[in-house]
Amino acid sequence: MPGENKKIVLGFIAYGQATAKYLPYFLPSLKAQTADVQLVCADNSLAGENENEKYIRENFPEIKFIQSGKNLGFAKAYNLMINGAIEEGADYFIAVNPDMIFEADFIEKIVMAIETDKEIGAVAPKILKWDFKNNIKTSLIDSCGLYITKEHRFSDLRQGEDGEPQTPRQAYVPVFGFTGAAVIFNLAALLDAAFFNGRYNEYFDELMFMYKEDCDLSYRLRLAGWKIIFAPDAVAYHDRTASPKGESNLAITLNRKNKSRQIKEWSFLNQWILLIKYSRLPFSRRVRFRTGWYQFKSLAFALFFEPYLLRQIASLWKIRYKIFKRRGQLKIRTNIKEIEKFML
Repeated sequence: MPGENKKIVLGFIAYGQATAKYLPYFLPSLKAQTADVQLVCADNSLAGENENEKYIRENFPEIKFIQSGKNLGFAKAYNLMINGAIEEGADYFIAVNPDMIFEADFIEKIVMAIETDKEIGAVAPKILKWDFKNNIKTSLIDSCGLYITKEHRFSDLRQGEDGEPQTPRQAYVPVFGFTGAAVIFNLAALLDAAFFNGRYNEYFDELMFMYKEDCDLSYRLRLAGWKIIFAPDAVAYHDRTASPKGESNLAITLNRKNKSRQIKEWSFLNQWILLIKYSRLPFSRRVRFRTGWYQFKSLAFALFFEPYLLRQIASLWKIRYKIFKRRGQLKIRTNIKEIEKFML
């Protein structure tokens, strides 16, 4: 049995009604799994007594429920759960969004994948779209892992495509990274790639309150020499209301209509954090040129169409030394050419 004699913790973040509506589907889907895991929830709701807390207390009291009384953000909430799992002697940590449901063997299959090689740091499952409104599983792909381009753009592999039927002998495939919507981590890998902030380890970078922290951690794991693979037979379903389509400049611009102002601000700031963090890596001239040119175009676009984003430059300046400290703790064991092989 996969995971035998291994301790596995699965964590998720709750936040008000945005997640409470999913719990009656999400949690029974986890309880139906063929593999046992310890469940933990970090509640980012502002109110101590809320719909998430009530539902979990009344229906799933075995779940370890962590309340902060404020929104810690994605990175800090997960770091809290991961550090707790490590303290309790866990071997693997599964991070999932609560707006998901799972095939009954999801955990069994994703654990089986990570145990094929001790050098695997993370496994990305096959995520298909869940039509939550009609409670229907679809074959539309949400993510098959993350890809990276030479411009240092990141996106979900095959998103929006129609997924082929599952077959039991599909091979594991190396991918650049994972999406934070669903992933299993080898905790030894997270400890190796972590940033120590003077008080505790950060796995997801807490300078990134939300958005692109999965891209950053994927990058650090790969630089440190850990493998990331895609497991097509570990299947989950995700309620994503809008999926980007197209890779042209026009398509990228049109896709921005589906993003809120807050998401755009987080994305803009976090992209610059990421670029500064990895700016000293010996990329080829082609990658440096294409990354620089794309960022120039992004700044020009913001100047003319979304000038409010430029205020994030001031935020970036204030945290520059924190970024430099993180850059100084990077473990670089991989030839940069191995990273560039993943760049489309």
